[in-house]
Amino acid sequence: MQTTAFKLELLTPPQDDLLLRVKASSLSLKEGDCVAVSSKVVSIWQGRCVPRDRQSKEELIKQDADLYLDLPMKHGVIHTLKNGVLIANAGIDPLGDWYILLPEKPHDTAEKLLAWFKNEYRISDLKLIITDSRSVFLRQGAVGIAIAWAGFPPLYDNRRRVDLLGKDTGGTQTNLPDSLAAAATLAMGEANEQTPIAVMRGIPYLDSPKASPDSFEISPAEDLHAPLLQNPKWRKGGGGVVL
Repeated sequence: MQTTAFKLELLTPPQDDLLLRVKASSLSLKEGDCVAVSSKVVSIWQGRCVPRDRQSKEELIKQDADLYLDLPMKHGVIHTLKNGVLIANAGIDPLGDWYILLPEKPHDTAEKLLAWFKNEYRISDLKLIITDSRSVFLRQGAVGIAIAWAGFPPLYDNRRRVDLLGKDTGGTQTNLPDSLAAAATLAMGEANEQTPIAVMRGIPYLDSPKASPDSFEISPAEDLHAPLLQNPKWRKGGGGVVL
């Protein structure tokens, strides 16, 4: 699999034209490619930017989160659930004099962007993910995660495959959007690289008949980490979902 990041002219808050910047770039696409787009430039395109002097970061996080833990901030972090993702600070990051929120209606936005890329580049077989990054349990640093995806089923089914010795081990399913997001985020960088678009080519599994129709997102009660997710007393944020 080949992953290539592309530079765009700088997008500036509170709102800027992402599609115009893409058209002005050197981006090229082929049939079967997957386009990765950083959530930050998508949010700036949507105008999801709040001046840092308007309200405190803590207030803004609680306002935009679906659920949050009402605990003292440690390392500047509030634990939140946003759009079905366990992520620090509802995914809100500072940029200059602004706070950048996560994109609005991310899955609808991914579908809209995919349709635009297909039309603009005359491509019929194309996939797309919107990426962000987060920390993971008991690990330093951040890793890419898919906020949304479009054009492909999110799971590859390994459950009926056998191991190297020919034995049925039960198996699991491969999380395709987050796997792609991790590779794309590494290529795009997370500082001042100014390469918020990446193209992935030669991706295994995406067009396989083993792609699973099973639901990708699961409730906290069904999650492997349910004891960690359900025992804390989550408070309802402005985004408003209930465990």
